[in-house]
Amino acid sequence: MAFTEIEIHKIKKLVGTFCQKRSPAHIRDKLRCEYRIQNQDVIIFEVRPRWNNPSEETWAPFAKLKFIRSKNHWRLFWQRADMKWHKYGPLDSSRNLAELVAEIDADTHGCFFG
Repeated sequence: MAFTEIEIHKIKKLVGTFCQKRSPAHIRDKLRCEYRIQNQDVIIFEVRPRWNNPSEETWAPFAKLKFIRSKNHWRLFWQRADMKWHKYGPLDSSRNLAELVAEIDADTHGCFFG
């Protein structure tokens, strides 16, 4: 089941604000953070110009938030060098989306931003 209008508004408020914070205006043409909603997932990624063709953009996902509707909670994943999604061990789930977004932002273990 897709997200409701209220859930989409909450995602936009929390994840959208996070992405804007991580995309300062003075470097937005070189590096910015965006998100996409796919089914029950919110995928957060970096967008930057391709190194050998600056007119093209590359997208590098670094965090995924998956909503488990049957349990009414969110799960947090990070993408390792093997390009697979792995549960974020320090805090892999919460009923509170804001708590997981704050965990990504803090990145205390260097999983999301190195």
